[in-house]
Amino acid sequence: MISFANAKINLGLLVTEKRGDGYHNIETVFFPVKLYDVIEITPSERMTFQVDGLAIPDGGSNLCEKAFQLLDAAYGIAPVHIHLLKNIPIGAGLGGGSSDAAHVLKMLSTYNSLDLSTEQLQSYAAQLGADCPFFVTNKPVFASGIGTTFEDVELDLSNYFIAVVKPDIHISTVEAYQCVVPQTPVSDLKRAIQLPIQEWKYHLVNDFELGVFERYPLIEKIKHSLYEKGAIYAAMSGSGSAVFGIFESRIDLQELEALGMVYYPVDL
Repeated sequence: MISFANAKINLGLLVTEKRGDGYHNIETVFFPVKLYDVIEITPSERMTFQVDGLAIPDGGSNLCEKAFQLLDAAYGIAPVHIHLLKNIPIGAGLGGGSSDAAHVLKMLSTYNSLDLSTEQLQSYAAQLGADCPFFVTNKPVFASGIGTTFEDVELDLSNYFIAVVKPDIHISTVEAYQCVVPQTPVSDLKRAIQLPIQEWKYHLVNDFELGVFERYPLIEKIKHSLYEKGAIYAAMSGSGSAVFGIFESRIDLQELEALGMVYYPVDL
């Protein structure tokens, strides 16, 4: 069984409050993009995990493994071999690890005939990471709370071209939150996202950018470079370090490869 786990970008990201449990409340719009990891699960005598492609830093079990362990604890599922081909850059704010985990949950539900509902899958996904539940349904949403409370958003970017630039900088979520001060939003993100895309740069804000740009000027340079290349909207995704640009037509960004890896999301 094979699944293609896609990335996401954040259209606006407001950090509104630090909670008593150590998490932060946010407001953002999650939007799926066609940049994929590839996951295959096959029968095995015991649960095993293999990763190829981009290297994943050591530091305990992968979220794919944790997804298996979560369902195994609840249902005693059949052991499998999970093979991950990693293409989505890590420490980028693109949600690759969260997407992998959510897709493994969905695959294991099908593989073991668990028939888990969307709500059940999202509940399990939320135990793995704040971004994970989004990837269960994979459609544009306004997210609030810690990023797990969703409202559907009517948003179609199929007529635009999205490019992503990832510098050789890894930003952990912990580091990113050290660079931001929670504050009450001064703009209504749900209304702003319905404005013409040409106006987004005046209304959509990623609260992580200010602190991250100060610490890593290269990331700010990438954002400016995307605008110079004709992007109608550009921003850092999530807590960084990837920056995306939305263009009216396909564009060659080869000149920006000196700043980082350039990714062109495509249909499979």
